[in-house]
Amino acid sequence: MKIPARILASLLLAWLMLSAQVVPAALPTALDGEPLPSLAPMLERVLPSVVSVYTKSTVRTRQSPFSPFQSDPFFERFFGEPQMQPRERRVSSLGSGVIIDAAKGHVITNAHVIGGADEINVLLPDGRSFEAERVGSDEAADIAVIRISAEGLQAVAVGDSDELRVGDFVVAIGNPFDLGQTATSGIVSALGRSNLGIVGHNGSGIEGYEDFIQTDASINRGNSGGALVNLRGELVGVNTAIIGPSGGSVGIGFAIPVNMARQLTDQIIEYGEVRRGRLGVVVQPLTPELAEALDVDAKSGAVVSRVMPDSAAAAADLHEGDVIVSVDGREISDASELRNVIGLFRAGDELEITYLREGGRYTKRIRIRSVEPKIGQGLQISKRLEGARLTDVDDSPDAQGRRGVRVIEVAAGSPAWRSGLREGDLILSVNKRPIYSLQDVEQVVNKHTGTLLLTIGRGDSALLLVIR
Repeated sequence: MKIPARILASLLLAWLMLSAQVVPAALPTALDGEPLPSLAPMLERVLPSVVSVYTKSTVRTRQSPFSPFQSDPFFERFFGEPQMQPRERRVSSLGSGVIIDAAKGHVITNAHVIGGADEINVLLPDGRSFEAERVGSDEAADIAVIRISAEGLQAVAVGDSDELRVGDFVVAIGNPFDLGQTATSGIVSALGRSNLGIVGHNGSGIEGYEDFIQTDASINRGNSGGALVNLRGELVGVNTAIIGPSGGSVGIGFAIPVNMARQLTDQIIEYGEVRRGRLGVVVQPLTPELAEALDVDAKSGAVVSRVMPDSAAAAADLHEGDVIVSVDGREISDASELRNVIGLFRAGDELEITYLREGGRYTKRIRIRSVEPKIGQGLQISKRLEGARLTDVDDSPDAQGRRGVRVIEVAAGSPAWRSGLREGDLILSVNKRPIYSLQDVEQVVNKHTGTLLLTIGRGDSALLLVIR
């Protein structure tokens, strides 16, 4: 049946009048003077504890006086490799920090925020600025502590990051793009993120011990070292890194759990560094194929692929093929988790390691040791490596999962230089034999008096070098 237009108009008018009466009743807090739900009270407590960090550093480069002709093959053919002249330039950077001890003026931030800085300045939310003193840092976990001498500081309340669950609301606070204090909200998107190959907010690479909190709270360049807090205003993480094609936020940011950060900052404050213990094993993830081949009944764990000589693992009689499944009662899901767990203990700590071997399950008490990297001159190994200084790295892989011996210095014009070795290179293999230590390099080189074929890790790529 068709309804007349005048009746439809009357019904519409009646609905509008009813709505006008119902809507105010549905919003009592807006009219009764009661406060609306807001994060403002919590932020008012937390914001005074989050600071802006500004650094200045001197970058030394070497430049040819013949640039841009230096890379021209014709030029090099007739004039040889040009002599590089040193150049210096001043670079400024910014980040964030969180006051963790008001009485002593301790501020936690990221190691990559203050790395290489000649000057560090802290700007407080009240507008005061202070020159900061470097207490110490740990590049492997990207944690640093600086100190300022100031009165009236307010330290942040510290929470328990182990209590975080995916879906918990969090707020990120920092100094993005030098805009000053900025708060953004989101949730915990994931926990225990590692092996991500991500970058810090200043564009530097993050590698080492990774056990990140992932959040969709918007964080950007300049947020590094800032606070990730829960709705009680407690610090649960230190904002550290992002995934973003343009260096901006796309809703995927990462923070170091505060429990991990506090264990490391306690050592930094006490010793000026982290005196991390080493178990002394090279490990890899457990796959179904490996589990079957090793006759172990497990779906996760860290497989020992090598036991380093004179290590805590060697003293405890761990073997290649053992599968470590827990440390001090904490289950180990893969190689990265084992690395993160061991990395939080100090040298000299005693741990309970549970591992599987040939169908059996065993538990041992192991006292982990401090491992000082050995540094050797290439000439001590072979004249073919003269001019290079090499150092053992720890038993952990780099950000690309590679292990080897690091080249820490190469003298210009030396045999090693002419062969193509450069500072920062990671020697992965010699004559196709994997390299894990200086001892490995020495053994392989001494066996081959002829040409050496080196596989080199350089940045994110790898290349082959022939040394005659």
